[in-house]
Amino acid sequence: MKIWIATGGTGGHVYPALSVADELVRRGHRVTISCDGRVRDMVKRGRPTGAKMAHVWASGVGAKSRINQIIALFKIGVSAVALSLRFMLFRPDRVVAFGGYASVPAVFAAHLWHIPTFLHEQNAAIGRANRFAMRWVKTLMTSFPTVSGVPSNTTRVVYTGLPVRREILACAGAPLPGTSRLLVTGGSLGAQILDEVVPESIVAMKNKKIFVTHQTRPENVARLQKFYADNKIKANVLSFIHDMAGAIVNSDLVIGRSGASTVVELQTIGRPAIFVPLGINPDQAANAASFAKTGGGFAIEQSKFTSRWLTSTLNELFENQTRLDKMAKKALVPNNAVNMIADEVTK
Repeated sequence: MKIWIATGGTGGHVYPALSVADELVRRGHRVTISCDGRVRDMVKRGRPTGAKMAHVWASGVGAKSRINQIIALFKIGVSAVALSLRFMLFRPDRVVAFGGYASVPAVFAAHLWHIPTFLHEQNAAIGRANRFAMRWVKTLMTSFPTVSGVPSNTTRVVYTGLPVRREILACAGAPLPGTSRLLVTGGSLGAQILDEVVPESIVAMKNKKIFVTHQTRPENVARLQKFYADNKIKANVLSFIHDMAGAIVNSDLVIGRSGASTVVELQTIGRPAIFVPLGINPDQAANAASFAKTGGGFAIEQSKFTSRWLTSTLNELFENQTRLDKMAKKALVPNNAVNMIADEVTK
């Protein structure tokens, strides 16, 4: 079977697409992955052996400038025409889109030639690009059991979960280390609010034996290293975590933003968390709320994320390992997303 996988924009769209592509190639299908220039190198490095690549001309439409919005729509339109012509000559049997505006041209082209199309939504609230593309799609696959904003005329909604990397799956259900270890991560660029609130809160804690792994912006590494050292807090401060699976497994609690990949990785391994959603991103707020409902952690607005609140919460949690263990079990969600998506697409 010839399967076209459309992705692009950010790693949150790309890594799940690559995981599914790897499984489809393993099953013997012919896979082509389309993406935009922003993630071309990422796809090139991560694509499975035998999978082909295709480039689409696309960028986000969310820019504040009206001119930039028009340019972005023009790019998507040109790519939609180009893929429509390509599909006319080399028609795939299935199209699987993983969201973002770079997926829209493939979805439109598939609709034009009546190719069965599947759209995957990473977040607990449907994104703008996916909401736009839903008019041409009959099957929506979701990362969370409930997703807000799904159009009422959607034919099928299938809860598959979000594909994660093999190294994350390999750590599923790992027990907490039970050694007062805290992981702080604000995503690839770090989060300034975490750098401001977390260190002060840790210094004010009763338990000074806590060990902190703190991922931050490159320009903040030296300052935070000095702060922790001056206050006799054991800490590993770094700008990038290469082994995220290992960092999660070696933590009793995680503090961070609530992008879909972060939330699902913690659910897959089973780790308690305090999520501080990015204020301008309703998707992150929905993801954090979905996680908190399980009892596996907290979702707190950035405006309420204060040193006083965090110190109190950390004292309560790290003085009660039994509670952390129970939260970890509640956070754990079995992840079979790669196989479920591959089965759904090929059946």
